[in-house]
Order: sequence, then structure tokens, then C-alpha cells
Amino acid sequence: MKILHVLDHSIPLHSGYTFRTLSILREQRNFGWQTDHLTSPKHSAKSGDEETVDGWHFFRTPVAPTGINIPGLPELALMRQTERRLLEVARQVRPDLLHAHSPVLNAMPALRVGRQLGIPVVYEVRAFWEDAAVDHGTTTEGSLRYRMTRRLETRALRRVDHVFTICEGLRRDIVARGLPQSKVTVIPNAVDIEAFEPGGEPDLVLKTQLGLNDKTVVGFIGSFYAYEGLDLLLDALPRLLHHRPDVRLLLVGGGPQEVALKQQCQQMGLTGQVVFAGRVPHAQVQRYYDLVDVLAYPRHSMRLTELVTPLKPLEAMAQGRLLVASDVGGHQELIRHGDTGWLFKAGDAHALADAVGELLSQRDRWPALRTAGRRFVETERNWRSSVANYRPAYERLVGQRAKT
Repeated sequence: MKILHVLDHSIPLHSGYTFRTLSILREQRNFGWQTDHLTSPKHSAKSGDEETVDGWHFFRTPVAPTGINIPGLPELALMRQTERRLLEVARQVRPDLLHAHSPVLNAMPALRVGRQLGIPVVYEVRAFWEDAAVDHGTTTEGSLRYRMTRRLETRALRRVDHVFTICEGLRRDIVARGLPQSKVTVIPNAVDIEAFEPGGEPDLVLKTQLGLNDKTVVGFIGSFYAYEGLDLLLDALPRLLHHRPDVRLLLVGGGPQEVALKQQCQQMGLTGQVVFAGRVPHAQVQRYYDLVDVLAYPRHSMRLTELVTPLKPLEAMAQGRLLVASDVGGHQELIRHGDTGWLFKAGDAHALADAVGELLSQRDRWPALRTAGRRFVETERNWRSSVANYRPAYERLVGQRAKT
């Protein structure tokens, strides 16, 4: 079976999107399927028409600036560029199936090329483009742009041959748009168990460099987006410090909210209690995980976080980490309060501080929490079992094509 994946971006860029992609591709290859890969013009890493990264070959879609600023027209230009390049690549590699991944800017070109060449098209929804735009501040929920994007998304969902998505929250939203349940399959976020080992000793040199010796460390490692709720984590810190003066907050990463978070930290007089470690190479991330006593995932409640399950808590559980998370829908699909982690009321800084404090005070429960989290990802959230869910729809569509 030959699958041509149409992607927003890929490695060498590092994101939850690219790591999920690599896990999917790796397991599909393990099943004996051939995969080819095309990225959209939105892939911003400089490269030629083709590129091999860490042994993975990617076809690229060159960026052709339009200079158009009229709403909607730049996106239309992007889709046309993707369509032209996809048609070239599909004619070259002759796939059995086109697999478009979010956003809808990839799904629409795949549909046009699929219909032209007689190739089945599946669409994988990792998040809705319109909801991501709300968080980025480029639109508001219910705006004209939001409604138009939602209609385009719904149109693509109804026209493709099958829909995949990453969690139950998104599946329910998709079915509510008028799709039969049989047309939607969940491919849940998961982890590569072999890539994570429970526990790890802190690097004392690094701990000293960061000023964390003899401190209890609450940490976040990831991208600093508004929906992650790191502003709430800072709001919660004074209350936590009142009861636990030894606590320090370690923030590893960067992103759109970095400047605002540093300003908030300064305004609150927390400069000495918060360590901004900056972005670190992927190979070094484990060293920072090993410094953290409790990981915090304080996501704000919005459509994006209520519907979408993140990868980070699963990676934390695979390492046997202790974690506290807001009770948004995406977290509730992954975390069982008091069993695999600790949940608190989203948006409530006092509840966040109290949850961290409560978890820190119950050391006798830590071994059971760590064991339960690791068991959950081993038995329910490993990539091999997750990716196996593609097989029924893939084989049905390819079989139907062979009969025509």
C-alpha cells in the first residue's frame, strides 16, 4: 500500500505536529506500507524542491509570495500552490491513497487532485484551523472569517472519503456537522514507549547553573502559546510560595507569549522565583525533565483545549512523572484525577496552587501515581496500537479503487 501524506510542515522544524507525524510514519512503515511526504508552502525551513532529514525524504512546495493582503486570497493562493505541487508529486509516486493532515488548506487541494487522478482522499483533523486562529489572535469566535473557515472545514469533511482525528472531543464535533459515525476514526495521540524511561537522576551541574539546588521545582516544558495558561501558573505562584517558600518555577521553551510572561513575572516581583531556561535542543530536553518535581499543564478553557488532547501529558506519564493539569476536556480524556495525575478547575489560580500544594504534600501517593501513568501509556496509548486504527479504512478505500 502506497500512501502520499500532505503535511503543513515537518522536521527539521520541531513541534507536536512534527513529532506526531514522525510517529505515524514510523509505524506505518513498520506495517510494511510505503509512505511519501509533501509539505505545504507554510513549511518555513529553507530547502529545495526535495529534502532528506534524518533519513526521511520530503517533497517541498516552494513558497511563491503573492503580495496580496485581501482577506482570504492569500489562503487561496496557498491552496493553489499546494495543489499544483501535489499533482506533480502524485503523478510521480503514483500513490494508492492521499492522506491530508490539518489544516483544511491541505485537504482542499488533496480533494481536487484526488478527484482528477481517481485516488481516494482521507483527511486527518488534528485541530480546527478556525479555533487555532482565535488563540493566535488573528480572528474571534463567531466572526465572518471564523464562520467562513468553519464552512470550508465542514465542506472538506463531507467530501473526503474518510476522516481521521486525534480524540473523542474532535470526533463528536465532526459527527455533529452531519457526518455518519462510520466515516470518522480516532487515531489517538500516543507515545513511543521505548523512547521514554521512567525516572531519571537530576543533573546536579545543570541544577546549580539554574539556581535550583535545594528547591522544589514546578515545571513546564513546551511552547509558550496563550492557550497553555502559563499566565495562570504565574498568578498561582504567590499563593503556592506562601505555603511552600522553597518552590521555584522552571519554564523551558519559547513562543509568542514569552515576552508577555517575562513582563508579568517582573510586574509581580517573581523574578527570583521563576527560571526562564529558553529553548533547548531536543536532545537536551530530558535533562530538564529530570529537574522537575511536578509538571504543570494549566491550559485555559476554550474550544481548542476542550476538544483537543495534547501530547505532553502522555510523554510525562511515560516517564513516570507527577503532573497537575486543568480540567479542560482534552486533559480529561487523558488524566484520571488521583490515579494518573491531579486535575484542577481551569482558569482558577487558587485551585492550581492548591492542587500543586496538595500533590507535593502527599509523597506517599507518588509511587502509585507514577506507576499508574506509565501503565496507562503502555497499555492504551502506544503508537503501534494507535496507528493500527488506520488499517480498516485504508484497506477498504484501496480495495474499492482496485475494483473500479
